Amino acid sequence: MEKFTTLTGVAAPLPMINVDTDMIIPKQFLKTIKRTGLGKNLFDELRYDDEGRERPDFVLNKPAYREAKILVTGENFGCGSSREHAPWALLDFGIRCIIAPSFADIFYGNCFKNGILPIVLPQAEVDKLMDDAERGANATLTIDLEAQEIRGPDGGVIRFDIDPFRKHCLLNGLDDIALTLEKADKIAAFEERVAQTRPWV
Repeated sequence: MEKFTTLTGVAAPLPMINVDTDMIIPKQFLKTIKRTGLGKNLFDELRYDDEGRERPDFVLNKPAYREAKILVTGENFGCGSSREHAPWALLDFGIRCIIAPSFADIFYGNCFKNGILPIVLPQAEVDKLMDDAERGANATLTIDLEAQEIRGPDGGVIRFDIDPFRKHCLLNGLDDIALTLEKADKIAAFEERVAQTRPWV
């Protein structure tokens, strides 16, 4: 998993509440078990019409936001089913940070497991960042995970809270597998002891 330390990028505004995982990545794209290739279908029904043509009024189709790395959105983001394809699609598009007043619990956890930083802020501060994001290509934010700060285009700073363990994992690029491998020596020693004391196991 790629480390998350400091991220500077364009923030795209998505002022919608209750964005569910089927809206993030529709069910017909869940056949793959690969984490790559889903970015082109992110928000598929919002981005494309029935003929597969881009909807020019959708934020991620606008030139200023095609390379967005940050998404500023409404409450209860990621609700619905628990599909991990949702953070996969966001990450494959290039989104590394999502800022919202609240997230669905399972989606929130899945973000950390895939190297995405979900930041929970009071509605008033989200509104301020949403306003910043409306500036288009000038809507550049810097997310400093170590300092737990968001620095806006006008120089303003907003602090955010994060669980220390999850912060440690993101800073060091540790997903569940990497966390297990950190204990590889202890696991190997345990297995050797078991083989000697209980060879029938």
